[in-house]
Amino acid sequence: MRPAGQARSRRLNLSLFVQQILNGLTLGSVYALVALGLTLVYGILHIPNFSHGALFMAGAYTAFFFIGSLGANYWVALIGAAAVTAAIAVLSERLVFSRLRDSPPLHDMIAAIGLLLFIEAVAHAIWGADFRRMAPPFPGIMRIAGTVLPIQRALIIGGAIGLMIALHLFLKRTTTGATIVAMAQNREGASLVGIDLTRVSIITFAISGALAAVAAVLFAPINLISPSMGNLVILKAFVIIILGGMGSVPGAILGGMIIGFAESFGAFYISTDLKDIIAFALLVAILSLRPQGLFPAPSR
Repeated sequence: MRPAGQARSRRLNLSLFVQQILNGLTLGSVYALVALGLTLVYGILHIPNFSHGALFMAGAYTAFFFIGSLGANYWVALIGAAAVTAAIAVLSERLVFSRLRDSPPLHDMIAAIGLLLFIEAVAHAIWGADFRRMAPPFPGIMRIAGTVLPIQRALIIGGAIGLMIALHLFLKRTTTGATIVAMAQNREGASLVGIDLTRVSIITFAISGALAAVAAVLFAPINLISPSMGNLVILKAFVIIILGGMGSVPGAILGGMIIGFAESFGAFYISTDLKDIIAFALLVAILSLRPQGLFPAPSR
């Protein structure tokens, strides 16, 4: 190959590599936001909340309703979806999980699966089983290092990073955030010093619902909306929080990015048919070397 051809080939390979990095950041950002809400809830109630995937789906459909039926702009729809989904999450905590607080863990898991199926059935009854599409609010593109990046994908990355920073500051710099951290680390000890479990649980569920909704609304313009759209996402979110360490916020972020990059590079360099299997293969590989996860939460 001539030198000019070799240079063009290297530039093309570099451009494709950078494209996969950006794709990995996009997927990882969505996964991390979903996993963050899931790991916060696990830290408070110590149960795997399978209904969290339904909150992801509910956020997307709520925004779709705000835009399609009410004529709201994208930002109003995003805020409205976050508020509505946070309310659904709080209702699920008040009506279901709080009543099962002293029940065996299996009851919580069954209730969470029941909630997932119920919310999916409601969405199916209202919007049907057909796939829906949300028009991208920002259809333009950006160029980074010779690589094309749609503005919507840049918004996903930037919005997710901004929310992660905001959540970190909330947990570390505010009294309410400190009570959530204390309750997650030692629920019995926190109760003994006067921290209200009910209040902390409500706030945590509201945050988790809002995070799931924002992730869904950011992702919806580049993905299809359907009643079952949260099922695979929640499975991957469980993989992420197990990889990162159950109840670990840094672990949820790092785990989301690992799965996002693995899927992006795996789909491009191996096969798109295997991209959804990669997350579970990574789970087995990493846990065989580090059973406690990457960032194990403090023992309670």
